Amino acid sequence: MQLKIDNFQYDESYLAHGYKELTIPPGPDGSWRMEKEALHIWPRKSFMMIALPNPDGSFTCTLFWEFEGPRSFATTKTDDDVRRFFEEEFPDAVPLMPNLLDDFKNNPTGSLVTIRCAPWYYQDKVVLVGDAAHAVVPFYGQGMNAAFEDCVVLDECLAEFAPATAGPSVGGHDRQHAFSEYFQRRKVNADALADLALENFIEMRDKTASRTFRAKKKLDHFLEAALPGIYLPLYTMVTFTRIPYANAASRARLQDHIVYATLIALTLALLVVLVRTFT
Repeated sequence: MQLKIDNFQYDESYLAHGYKELTIPPGPDGSWRMEKEALHIWPRKSFMMIALPNPDGSFTCTLFWEFEGPRSFATTKTDDDVRRFFEEEFPDAVPLMPNLLDDFKNNPTGSLVTIRCAPWYYQDKVVLVGDAAHAVVPFYGQGMNAAFEDCVVLDECLAEFAPATAGPSVGGHDRQHAFSEYFQRRKVNADALADLALENFIEMRDKTASRTFRAKKKLDHFLEAALPGIYLPLYTMVTFTRIPYANAASRARLQDHIVYATLIALTLALLVVLVRTFT
């Protein structure tokens, strides 16, 4: 694409963090050693570890940590370094990870990249979908889903602008029109997902430890139950609906503005009542 298209736009942005997979094996009876119906997060401001359950009773843990720095993958080399770091930062997890040192030493350290490019097609010959067009970091768990959505939209555009029923009458122009329309419909949503995934990394590693953040999440769940179909938390919209990513992000911002404005208004009203009561 870069060789064929003049002014092809391509951006490859790596996080300063890498990741390493570790394991919590099943218990002696094959059972899970932590709650299996949960995503476990150890938030540590600038880095974090997460654990996801597997059907065999184990958990796949992933450490997201800086490549470089005073405390980083680069400076943690020996078994003592690894043991000290985990005992200081994740003391509750260490007893569950008997293979920690071997996992840390032998498992590769991966990179985290966001790719944005434009356009996603070349004439009527080639069109990109999925990570080839818009790789995202994994913190919303939507990479594969976004690729499937690409396929759905591409199929819709081909059916609309270059239908197979037209037979030989379908020309390259029709197919290129379909590719162009697919790109226009999906590009804004792919960019929105890339932003959402990066924001969720900060949320997971930093904000989940905040009482204010957890209180806001509880309020989200309360409003979702009290106003079904009207108030939808961002995570719900992204994960459990087909609302386009850009629309979901915009709607979540609007909902937050309304909620915060309402809370401020209620607080001010309460203060006015208190002042009038005691004066």
